Amino acid sequence: MSWESVNFDWNHIRAFLVTAEEGTLSAAAKALGLTQPTLSRQVSALEAELKITVFERVGQRLVLTNNGLALLEHARSMGNAALEFSLVATGQSQQIDGSVVVSAGELTAAYMLPKIIAKLRQEEPGIDIEVVVTNEPSDLKRREADIAIRSFHPKQNDLIAKKIGEEVIWLYGTHEYLNRLPNITDFSELENIQIIGFDRSNSVTELLNKRGWDLSKQNFSLVTSSQILQLGFCKEGQGVIFFPQTMGDHEPKLVRAFEHMGPIMTLPVWLVCHKELRTSLRVRRVFDFIATELGNEFI
Repeated sequence: MSWESVNFDWNHIRAFLVTAEEGTLSAAAKALGLTQPTLSRQVSALEAELKITVFERVGQRLVLTNNGLALLEHARSMGNAALEFSLVATGQSQQIDGSVVVSAGELTAAYMLPKIIAKLRQEEPGIDIEVVVTNEPSDLKRREADIAIRSFHPKQNDLIAKKIGEEVIWLYGTHEYLNRLPNITDFSELENIQIIGFDRSNSVTELLNKRGWDLSKQNFSLVTSSQILQLGFCKEGQGVIFFPQTMGDHEPKLVRAFEHMGPIMTLPVWLVCHKELRTSLRVRRVFDFIATELGNEFI
């Protein structure tokens, strides 16, 4: 390889890539933990090193020039290679002290992780824990988290997963709300029930209608993507919610709706991490600890 031909700072390529993906200098600077002037200088330095212009300003956004577009995929390849390098290096670390990022959905984070993480910190005070709370799957390959708790098995070959239990999902409501509903022997008999949903898509309606319900959009007049807010609405008697048994049975204001009809569904609980990180003593310790403690919740 002719190293003399590499006449740019690799950090400047990272500045270019993140700016291109984020669209603005302010967003890119935030993503990289830099100041906006510092990032701007790095992009300008790259343009000076390569003797080309990679961005032009259109309003508040930066738009790639033709030269920038030609370089973007190469920069992405370099970024992915850097991520892989970081993953392998982290996987080789045998130091127990350091940080581990865990990704979990709202309910798991709020109801289950506080006790588990508190116990972990007692046993491993040298491990710093960051919890990313999101109902969307974190991208482990791009290091958005080291470990993720999910309800589905990953398809990527470079991720490893351990099934730690199954979550039984019921409809829950308050006594007062459920007492206003008729006694039923079949879900198709429900007409005016209000289900506090995640969004206004038809996915939940179609799922339940396949099981014999007869629902329409009128049954989902209150929606929010926040499961914590769904719980708050339910406690105020605004309708019923889908809620895990391990959590709903401990809510004093809630009871299972139509218990004689059985649960709505059962979802698997998987613990996932990148295969390279699994060889890190620190990540492996946190992975195994959460697997054991979280698994005990489903026994």
